[in-house]
Amino acid sequence: MKIMTFNTQHCVNYLKQCIDYELIARTISDTGADICGLNEMFSGKAGDTYPNQTKILSELTGMKSYYFAEAAYFAPDGGYGNGLLSKYKILEAETVKIPDPCPKRYNGYYETRCVLKAKIEGGYTVLVCHFGLNPDEHENAVKTILENITDEKCILMGDFNVTPENSVLDPIRERMSDTSLGFCENTPSWPSDAPRVKIDYVFVSRDLCVEYAEVSSVITSDHRAHIAIINDKENTY
Repeated sequence: MKIMTFNTQHCVNYLKQCIDYELIARTISDTGADICGLNEMFSGKAGDTYPNQTKILSELTGMKSYYFAEAAYFAPDGGYGNGLLSKYKILEAETVKIPDPCPKRYNGYYETRCVLKAKIEGGYTVLVCHFGLNPDEHENAVKTILENITDEKCILMGDFNVTPENSVLDPIRERMSDTSLGFCENTPSWPSDAPRVKIDYVFVSRDLCVEYAEVSSVITSDHRAHIAIINDKENTY
């Protein structure tokens, strides 16, 4: 099974700075991904600036199962959050809000975030997240994730907005495997034209085997996609 996490910057072509659904869809399709987690997606209502971008990518990629999880609403653009595309049927899905810090302890930009949680065919639990920018947001995100991950057939992915040495990830690493440990080096994922830092991750529960992992070299969005191939350990010979 090939997993892909991709911050699309609401489907903007990074080099041309315009919405380009075909390019984003082709980037996903060319990887052969079976499951794709998406960050920074819009899904507007009638009169809003943006349509349901996750649905558009579903149609263009042929990945028929999809779900959009709204973290926040920004008028007049629409709902903003995470998306999921899957070649496997999504059996159920929900939007789990990450609590906003109260009080906010830093002077940086704050934004309400969420975790997309889905059950898909084969008994897998998939979580797609996008962390905020401040340490107190990171703490709340990790707490929310720990309350929702499972220890069997679980995939967690997204833009975590923290680098690998950040200890806030330690509680997740205690329960899950970081697929990037399979990299030959700590491959950065942002910004896509000259990557300096790794902030995009795919984690899997311990019962899953990581066969391969990489950060794509393709420049499409402002992030490069993180890709991992996984299998059930019981089916690995």
